[in-house]
Amino acid sequence: MRANSPVTIGRDEEIGLLSSALDAARRRSGRAVFLAGEAGIGKSRLVGECAVRAYGLGMPVLRGRAGSTGLVVPFRPLMEALSSHFRAAGTPTDPELVPYHPALARLVPEWRSAASSGYTETVVELAEALLRLLSVLGRDTGCVMLLEDLHDCDTETVAVVEYVIDNLADLPVLLLGTLRPEPGTALDLVRSAEQRHTATVVELRQLDDAQVRSLTGACLETPPERIPTAVQQRLVERAAGNPYLVEVLLDDLLETGRLRRTEDGWEAAEQPGQALPSRILRSWSLRLDRMDEPVRDLLLTAATLGSQFSVAVLQTVTGLEDRALFTHLRSAVETGVIAPHGAAPDRYAFRHTLTAEALVSSLAPAERAALARRAAAAVERSGEPLDEDRRQLVASLELAAGNRAGAALQFAEAGRRMLASGSHGSAVVLLERSRSLADESDLAAVTESLAVARAEGGDLDGALVLADSLPPVPARSEAAELRGDTHIKIAWVAVMAERAADTARQIDLAKRLFGPSPSPARRASLAVVDGHLSLLPGGERRETAAAERAARSAAETAEAQGLPVVACQAWQLLALLSRERGFDAADACLERMLALSTEHSLPLWRVEALVRLGVNGFMRTGDASRLHSARGAAAALGSLLLAQTVDGLLAMNAVMCARWDEAEEITGRSVEASARTGNHGAHRYLLLARAATAAHRGRRRETERSLAAFRRAGGDESALVPLRLGFCGAIGALLEEDRVRALAELDAALVWERDHPSYYYLSGRYGLRPLLRVLEGEATRGEYEVAAGTPGAALAWNGQFLELAEAVLLGREGDPAGAARRMTAFHARSSAFPVARHLGLRLVADAAFADRWGEPVVWLRTAEEFFHGAGVQPAAAACRAALRQAGVSVTQHRGGRDRIPSPLRTNGVTPREYEVFVLLAERPGNQQIAQRLSISPRTVEKHLASLLSKTGRANRTALCEFAAECVVDQP
Repeated sequence: MRANSPVTIGRDEEIGLLSSALDAARRRSGRAVFLAGEAGIGKSRLVGECAVRAYGLGMPVLRGRAGSTGLVVPFRPLMEALSSHFRAAGTPTDPELVPYHPALARLVPEWRSAASSGYTETVVELAEALLRLLSVLGRDTGCVMLLEDLHDCDTETVAVVEYVIDNLADLPVLLLGTLRPEPGTALDLVRSAEQRHTATVVELRQLDDAQVRSLTGACLETPPERIPTAVQQRLVERAAGNPYLVEVLLDDLLETGRLRRTEDGWEAAEQPGQALPSRILRSWSLRLDRMDEPVRDLLLTAATLGSQFSVAVLQTVTGLEDRALFTHLRSAVETGVIAPHGAAPDRYAFRHTLTAEALVSSLAPAERAALARRAAAAVERSGEPLDEDRRQLVASLELAAGNRAGAALQFAEAGRRMLASGSHGSAVVLLERSRSLADESDLAAVTESLAVARAEGGDLDGALVLADSLPPVPARSEAAELRGDTHIKIAWVAVMAERAADTARQIDLAKRLFGPSPSPARRASLAVVDGHLSLLPGGERRETAAAERAARSAAETAEAQGLPVVACQAWQLLALLSRERGFDAADACLERMLALSTEHSLPLWRVEALVRLGVNGFMRTGDASRLHSARGAAAALGSLLLAQTVDGLLAMNAVMCARWDEAEEITGRSVEASARTGNHGAHRYLLLARAATAAHRGRRRETERSLAAFRRAGGDESALVPLRLGFCGAIGALLEEDRVRALAELDAALVWERDHPSYYYLSGRYGLRPLLRVLEGEATRGEYEVAAGTPGAALAWNGQFLELAEAVLLGREGDPAGAARRMTAFHARSSAFPVARHLGLRLVADAAFADRWGEPVVWLRTAEEFFHGAGVQPAAAACRAALRQAGVSVTQHRGGRDRIPSPLRTNGVTPREYEVFVLLAERPGNQQIAQRLSISPRTVEKHLASLLSKTGRANRTALCEFAAECVVDQP
């Protein structure tokens, strides 16, 4: 008879909490719950209860467990959880998950493809994709993810879990995790989530005496009062309220015959008086003594390998043939000590972690060390390649055998392999473990690897501290070269983080170590980082031609030395520098970067090249087709962060081309996602695109709300300030007929760019500003020609405004035919940009009337029709006023009633009165309203009197307040 309780005792409150959380998930109110407690306290039993209840409700259940073998396996609990569900239900085929297949391919083998080969997705990308998967799985009934033993899991899984629990609120998902209250990243995460109120933490208490008696009765299927008092007292005293220990001790009593069933119930033999060592060690020693020797030896060897073990490794260590091995495994299973691992057919697991620990502890220290030593040697001699798992196993066995230095070397090599595969968090864990064990002679090399792992994993400050702690090495020695390589790798991370001072210091340290004549490969690596540094605010600015020569030399050297990543970095730098000579030169560099990354299977660098080529393409022509291709490549690669970056560019292109629905769809799907993933650069760009969408539609209040969000996201501390001023502010001001404010915004952008050199050209400096200055009579032909001769003039967006500026100048110079040719060129260039096209026609019409050239009447009528249809009333009204001033009849638009809110329309408010009403939300004076709508102040007074009467408001103040209430949610 096995002493297992068929019911859960003493956990009614916890079961109620889990039932409530399941109901909440079904209502799309996601929850995260963590059960914390010592081994054997009943965490897994509660997880099982939750799973059973979820199955009963028809909810998908995904269950995974971290290994307790000491091996660091990135994402193991998550892979096990997904496979546990997919084996039974099949892999999801929902179309909406297709964009996330590449990011999830690391967890779902069926979704792996050649397109994503070689790219390691970031933890954030994988976590966001997992959230989308859970949302789809739980769409109809809610779903449950159960993750056990998080105290043993890798740091990557902890990071994913943190992301998930922070974003569960509106999803149909329950995340239930278990862990021991042991110091570590998992416990830190759980406590932090509890403080942020994003998770509920339940600390499982020990059972009281009455509950222990009830549990004993349930195990023996007997009322507690019919169990001998001596047995009950023994279990209460020695199990300390731990349910697992109650069952183990009860098992021992049954197996030894000290507790047996009789016709009258249960009878206890005399109980030994001495305490059991460490509660259960004596029980397990006695149970082992009663087993056949081959089975006992097999279990002891298996316990040395951990609470979960591979059949292949066990066979390697024991040397048993298949028949004998599986015979002994079956015998061990029959004893209830081990069981097949549910998620991995070639693995077994001990019934409980404490079981393996107790078996190993039953051996004498020398015997344990000898067994571990033999096991380590057998694995190394097996002829099988030492992958990360086996190498870590060997390291753990070496450590158990007392060989600290050998264990350190194995942990270090496993950590370096993790680093190369992109698992930075796991690499840090393994390298720190190695560093704590390493001999003095190996310590510096391990510390160098750890510093790089910390830097590339996002802990640049920690990396810098480690780098500073390294002991000196002789200059220009092999050790110095390796140390210099470490400083270059840290410098690259620092320059990408725009930390100029830290970058400069790491470069200086590397140069000192390399001496005056570094190898060509190292000289190229230095040049690339140094070149990127020169572009940062605070970096030492170089003369462009010299910077270009250095970058080109680095690119050619890197290619010759077989360093394709360094070569791609160099060509990327060279593309930025070459923009000053024109986009053809920049594109040539990017095409080379694309060819190299394709040839050497560097998928991330390939997509980077495609994105940059796509950006240049749409900036030059307005055609975003290549950018769409780059977006598809980023999605196929599984790079959600890069896809979000491209989304921002596509949204801005949609704004330029007046595809409002497309711009809103892109920003709508990506703004929140980019914030969740911490993709700050893309998030700011998407917020600016949202603001530009409103600004280019003449929606000032909506623009201001979006720009406020942009500022909160750090936009005014970013390189996007000129775009905010020129692309949003100036265009918005012109659509309100405020040229003074528009020029002020453009002048502010120019000042910013002079202080912060930039290679981005949409701020208006090379197109819109020269046009406005020509119109105001402030710019000469010489100033225009300077702007027209810059690389920025090659952009289609800027070129259209420069065509207008040239037309105005030619008209003033008495060359109407030349001006007409420039207007023809303008119409060709501006065809992709409706708002800019009609704004340009409005802007130059007055100059054409004054200098008697072109067709200003046609232009104004065209622009008025466009702006009226777009709801940009100030611009439409200005066109009508200009036509009237020229003595031309103006077509009256009696439509527009559909834009008036129903209550106002019912009270008889006319379209013209509504135009005045909307402006009242800003509390302007009559003169300002008259200027904005191009009507007389007297007409404004008449409309106000009518509005007061029709709305029933007592005075102008009340009417303004009413206007603000009505239009706050209006476009």
